[in-house]
Amino acid sequence: MATKRSASAFSEPRRSTANAGAASVSGPKLGNGQPLFVPMSAEEMHALGWDSLDVLFVTGDAYVDHPSFGSVLLARWLIHHGYRAGIVAQPRWENPEDLLVMGKPRLFAGVSAGALDSLLAHYTAFRKKRHDDAYTPGGKAGARPNRACLVYANLARRAFPGLPLVLGGIEGSLRRVSHYDFWTDSLRKPILMDAKADLLIWGMGERATLECAQRLDAGEDLRGIPGTAWLDKLEQTPEGPRPANLPESMAQAPCMPLPSHDEILADPVQLLTMTQELERQVHRLDAWAFQPVGDRALVLARPAPPLTTQEMDALYEIPFTRRPHPSYREAIPAAEMMRTSITSHRGCGGGCSFCSLALHQGRRISSRSESSVLEEARRLGQENMDRGKGPVAISDVGGPTANMWQGYCALDKATAERGSFEEAADALPRERGENNAAHAPADAPAKSRCRRASCCYPTVCKFFTTPQNKHVSLLRKVAALPEVKQARVASGVRADLALRDAAALAAYTGEFTGGQLKVAPEHCATGVLSLMRKPPLEVFEAFLASFVRQSKAAGREQYVVPYLMSGFPGCTDDDMRTLSSWLRQRNWNPRQTQCFIPTPGTIATAMFYCGKNEAGEDIYVARTDAQRLRQHGLLMPGRSAGDEDGNRPRRRDGQDHTRKDAGRGEGRDAGRNAARGAARDTDRDAGKPRQRTPGNRDSRDARRGRDADQSRRPAERPGQKPGKQGGRSNENRQDSRKLPAPGRRA
Repeated sequence: MATKRSASAFSEPRRSTANAGAASVSGPKLGNGQPLFVPMSAEEMHALGWDSLDVLFVTGDAYVDHPSFGSVLLARWLIHHGYRAGIVAQPRWENPEDLLVMGKPRLFAGVSAGALDSLLAHYTAFRKKRHDDAYTPGGKAGARPNRACLVYANLARRAFPGLPLVLGGIEGSLRRVSHYDFWTDSLRKPILMDAKADLLIWGMGERATLECAQRLDAGEDLRGIPGTAWLDKLEQTPEGPRPANLPESMAQAPCMPLPSHDEILADPVQLLTMTQELERQVHRLDAWAFQPVGDRALVLARPAPPLTTQEMDALYEIPFTRRPHPSYREAIPAAEMMRTSITSHRGCGGGCSFCSLALHQGRRISSRSESSVLEEARRLGQENMDRGKGPVAISDVGGPTANMWQGYCALDKATAERGSFEEAADALPRERGENNAAHAPADAPAKSRCRRASCCYPTVCKFFTTPQNKHVSLLRKVAALPEVKQARVASGVRADLALRDAAALAAYTGEFTGGQLKVAPEHCATGVLSLMRKPPLEVFEAFLASFVRQSKAAGREQYVVPYLMSGFPGCTDDDMRTLSSWLRQRNWNPRQTQCFIPTPGTIATAMFYCGKNEAGEDIYVARTDAQRLRQHGLLMPGRSAGDEDGNRPRRRDGQDHTRKDAGRGEGRDAGRNAARGAARDTDRDAGKPRQRTPGNRDSRDARRGRDADQSRRPAERPGQKPGKQGGRSNENRQDSRKLPAPGRRA
């Protein structure tokens, strides 16, 4: 049985006997015992004095040495703890040759599709192939396969027979249970049923990845690590089906049985039920869950606790070069986009129904300390000055929602201090009908009695505390550093929170907006906003009016960039006409629009699949390409929407200090694309990966003297059999259903 490890093990480096000499190896160093770059070849590994690796990470992204790249962050985290980690980035998938360049790792191999789901990276909302990839040298598409987690896992199993194999990243995390797959219009089984892997790490993986290494180093079982999933035999008991080999540490913990795969196939509403249960499990922190799949059980250990401030600081104290690996000959677009950004926190209390954050990062906020953020800003500025470029312009200090930094639940905090939920609820102001003991299940522990799906919907919970004045103070201190030229907030602010602090809103508007402020009203129809778990339109309009006043007072010409969505479950054509009319009244002609893409794991995708809202009521769903294109055309000028609203006149000058042409996108004109039948994604999609055409060469191919069509085949169309390069298969007709872009939405 695995031994229990203390929380302090997270921040204190633990060096195994096998790696006792790691701190004294030769080779270029970055500081704190870190190599200049995590090795990607045998030559780089040997230059560090290593004869082999402990852990190998395989990723679908190019190697950019920046903490925003998950595999890189985890590799450096393991190196910090004395393990030898290496990276294989964007390997060819015809054979395992690329995975063998540094030999077989001692402990395990970790596999990730990269920063984006590979199918979302390859195809637009209308399943048109993307033509570029921000995470690949030269921005060229085609460097990773469709369903990259499955392909890489099978490749790693061929390369390293008998080696423990661990899946991770956003693609695996959101496919951890049965899920609707838009690209084949089908319900797919948990990804572990298809991948040849031993374990899946879901959510943020620092704790689980380190514990995997520690357990394997000690010869212990991997089952039961918080934040992981694995397959077990299913046995029938008097209480019902249960996993046959449950770790002893989980035997007495609360259990949340999930609908079986067959039950969901028979009754699509069960997918919505399961997704709601998974949201609750992530927030509870104490319960494990399981899903029957045939004669197997998919077991989900309890979630890994969110990182504390001290742990976040320890993680981000690790040095990074913030540059692509020197082997690349072409620029990597994502590297430049992220180079001067600073992550201040994780998690989002919004709980929007279309957003993957609820199941991946959770609603609790993990914030870095002020001193940690300031130190990173100093390092960024000093590196910029050392290159002769002067003080740095910080492009973003934020997270999923910038103004949630240091946010917390006052009820959770009071419960921890008083030891009783009931005492805390009595001591704090009650919110009628919500967040009180009467609405908390009796079996829930004191620390997680809240059962709201969102801290901000239908209204901002009075216990959800967001000290925006502290965030403004942090931004001012960052901007005042001699190494910093300016600081901006590019990750967006939540309008309903900003309205609660007029001084903070004035500061965001007058000091930290670089001409445009991103806000996500998403829609204006009340029913649609309710399905999205977004505040009513009046909140956005109040925010807009305040933004206009503050911009005028600051003497600055600034614009709000509104994110809008079409084709959402429950959104009718009349709802889209209402939105189009509202935009016309303001003389807006936005390009920041996204047609809903049902990505696995979200509440909105479950509603799309079953045609019901969260209350079990029937809703309209635009399923076919024609229905979705028609709705999208009502917002996008030049679309053939069959309605006069589809050809709305373009912007006129001068009203409301808002951006009339909210994000022009890049490349060709949207109208011309529409005439060609392609629904052009706009700025929110412009930075996402798209497929490369055969024959192009990226930097890795050029370095090896291979053409792209010799080194890797282009990814197949969704539903197409491997190796087929023709048109759509019969599995992928126009009557397929469609899927929501997970993104950082405010």
